[in-house]
Parts: sequence; structure tokens; C-alpha cells
Amino acid sequence: MKLFYSPTSPYVRKVMVLLNETGQLDDVTLEQTSGTPLAPATGLVEKNPLTKVPALERPDGCTLYDSRVICAYLDDRAGGKLYPSGVARWDTLTLEATADGMLDAALAMVYEGKLRPEDKRMSEWVEAQWGKVARACTTLNARWVAHLAGPLDMGQIALGCALGYIDFRHGARDWRAGNPDLAAWFDNFDSRPAMMHTAPPQ
Repeated sequence: MKLFYSPTSPYVRKVMVLLNETGQLDDVTLEQTSGTPLAPATGLVEKNPLTKVPALERPDGCTLYDSRVICAYLDDRAGGKLYPSGVARWDTLTLEATADGMLDAALAMVYEGKLRPEDKRMSEWVEAQWGKVARACTTLNARWVAHLAGPLDMGQIALGCALGYIDFRHGARDWRAGNPDLAAWFDNFDSRPAMMHTAPPQ
């Protein structure tokens, strides 16, 4: 398999953590690419018409894209342990969706500052995106600690990558304030070898 990736993409990091946790890293060749919404990654359009990473080319030539699709495929390939069955599955999927929504908001904030001309930037938009992150952290701290303390699943991996990205790009905003249980969980989770091996370059 071939994984098209960017070393700073938090969506790519989800896939890389899963590969590390499931022992599949050696089954994938990494091909680095980069782009933005204004300048799509070159050479990727044939694999993913949305020109976004990650994209996973399978041995049969078919390419999977969107981190959730790729993670579900790779987990199934490894025996299906990170997406539990029954009622717990829906909790895992909801947690993963929450984490990805936090990433969407955090990335939108980055693009607003990097890609939009200064005279067209909208601080209200940035704060609205941060509001999504802050509300999610409050909810996770209040309602999800028991799940986070349970067996490793894809929701935990997604959330670990999301919080790591928020630290990476928006550390000064201090999502930990008022969320001590979530912060304690993340500090422990972030010490896992799979997280340490996939940390974005500083």
C-alpha cells in the first residue's frame, strides 16, 4: 500500500498512529506531498479528486481517502479491534467525529491566518471556530472520561491527534484550562510510543 501524506497533517497522524498501534507500518510506503485549498497537492488529483491527504492507494490500485475511511479499512485489515461492536461502536464513532470536528475548526483557524489576505480576515470567524473546540473540550471533560479510560479505540486515537494539533497550532489558547480530567488523560495518552513516533516536526 502507498500512503500519500504530509508530516504536519493531523488527519494523516490518525492513520500513522493506527498503523503503529496495529503493527502495519511496514505494509505501507510513504509518499510525501503537500498543498493547500488554494494550491492543491501536485500529483494527488489522480488518486483523490479532492486533493487532500491522507490518501491510501491499495495494492489493487483503488485509492481510499478521508481519514475515517482509511482508518476503518486498516482496522478491519488488522482484525477490527479499534472499532468495537454493539453499543460501544456508536460511542467510538461519535468520539471520532467530535475529534475530527475539532480538527476541522482548528485547521480553519490556521487557514484564516495563513491564506486569507490580512484585510479580509474575520476575527469573529476565528473565535467562532475556537468556540467549537472549547465547547467540545468542556463536553469531553464532563461526559467522556470513563470512555477515555477504557480500552484503546479509534475515538481515543482521533482525540489524541486532535488535541496534539491544537497544542501544535493554538497552544497559547490553553484548552486545558477548566478541563483537568481531559488534560490528564491527554498527557498520559500522548506518552504512548505511537503518539511519540508520529509527533509533528517542530
